[in-house]
Amino acid sequence: MQQYTVPQFIDVEAKIIGPITTRQFLIFLGAALIIFISYKVFDFGLFLVIGITVFLIAGTFAFLKVNGRPFHYFVLNLVQTFRKPSVRVWNHQQASFEEKEKKEFKFEEVVVNKKLNEATLAELSLIIDTKGKYKGENGNQDIKNL
Repeated sequence: MQQYTVPQFIDVEAKIIGPITTRQFLIFLGAALIIFISYKVFDFGLFLVIGITVFLIAGTFAFLKVNGRPFHYFVLNLVQTFRKPSVRVWNHQQASFEEKEKKEFKFEEVVVNKKLNEATLAELSLIIDTKGKYKGENGNQDIKNL
């Protein structure tokens, strides 16, 4: 039986310059470009503020790890969390998509009751809004007779 070598340390990035990986080098190269442009465009005081800020952000993205993963994965997961709903509820009794398509809907003719006045409609609305806790002035006697 032939034996195979199992790769180990597959999550370790290749180092190109000392302890610096390719990703870290490219991040600092981009930061150096932004700092150089800010040196040419802005005065020295604003250049220092922008340069230090860009350097700190680049250092954070290059070296900081959250839960053993690079910081940019943390930022991407954070953005996805804010964009998607955070609570998902599984309703195991809900019909499947195919069953919903096969269901035929029957529409009944609506009978309009002309006896309803504005006060009765307001009372019906209150009963529905309170989900039946409010029984009405006469205990629903007038509404049941409609």
